[in-house]
Amino acid sequence: MKLLIAEDDKTSRLILRSVCSKWGYDVACVEDGLAAWDVMQADEIPQLLIIDWEMPRMNGVELCQLVSAKFTQNPPYIILLTSRTETQDIVEGLKAGANDYIAKPFNNDELKVRISVGRRMIELQDTLNDTLKQLTELASIDVLTGLLNRRAIMESLTKEIRRVERNNHILCIGMCDIDHFKNINDTYGHLVGDEVLKEVTTRMQDALRVNDLLGRYGGEEFLVITPVDLVENATIVYERICQKVAATAIEVYDVSITVTISCGVTSYMADNDGLKLEPLIARADEALYQAKHEGRNRVVLKLLEDQ
Repeated sequence: MKLLIAEDDKTSRLILRSVCSKWGYDVACVEDGLAAWDVMQADEIPQLLIIDWEMPRMNGVELCQLVSAKFTQNPPYIILLTSRTETQDIVEGLKAGANDYIAKPFNNDELKVRISVGRRMIELQDTLNDTLKQLTELASIDVLTGLLNRRAIMESLTKEIRRVERNNHILCIGMCDIDHFKNINDTYGHLVGDEVLKEVTTRMQDALRVNDLLGRYGGEEFLVITPVDLVENATIVYERICQKVAATAIEVYDVSITVTISCGVTSYMADNDGLKLEPLIARADEALYQAKHEGRNRVVLKLLEDQ
C-alpha cells in the first residue's frame, strides 16, 4: 500500500521512511505540505498519509483541509504528526480532516499500530466500495442476457438525449422484437426460448458499433440507441441487426430454429421532443407495429414529420 510522508525535518523523514519501508509500505517522502499536495494530484494517490503539522509553504492542517475537500468519495487515511499535545490543538487537527494523530517524539511500536489501523480502514473502505459497485451493476443488468435492463437503458437514453442536445447531433432509437417468439416458447419450451434470447443478444451486439447501446426492454423486446450524422443513415445499424440475426439458424438442444427480428426506428433531434421519452418510445413502437404488419424481418423508420 502506498504511503506518503510529509516531514520537513530530514532526520525524522529518514527514520519514518526506514521503518515504514521495513513494515512493507511503498513509501514516498516530501519535505513540505505543498510538495505533498502536488503528489496528491496524481492518478494513483497514496492511500495512507503521515504529515507533520509544522511545515514550510503549507502546514499539515492546511494540507488536511485540501485533501479532505478534494477526496470526498475515497479519502486517504491521514495521521497528523505533531509536537502539540493540547486538546484544543488535537481537536483542530481532527476537524481539519486528520483521522488520527501521533505525538513527537513518536514510538515506533505505537506508530506501526496506528498505521495498521489506517490500513485496515482503507481496506474496509475498498471492500465496501467494491460491494456497492457490484450491487449497482446487478441492479442495472438483465440476468439472462447480460444487457442493460429496462431501467438502465432508459437512463442511458436520457443521457444520450442530453448529449445530442449539447452537440446538436441526431440520435436514433429502435424498438426491436423477435418475430414469433411466443411460438418458440410454446413449441420448444422456455429453456430453448432462453437460449434463443441469449444467441439473439450476441448477434445483435455483433452488429453494433462502439458507441451504440443495447438493452433488454422486456420479454423479447430490445431497445437500441444509435447516434448518426444524417437522418438518411438512421436505419443502417438496424438493417445490419436484422441480417445478423437471420443469417443462420440457431442451434440449441439439438434443435435448429430460424429466427428473425423486426425493428421500429425513430430519431431524435435537438428541440424536437424536449427531454420527454414518451414521444420517442411511442413512435418507435408504432414503427415496430408497422414492421410486423408488413411481414416482419424488416426495419421501418417513423420520423416526427411522418405523424
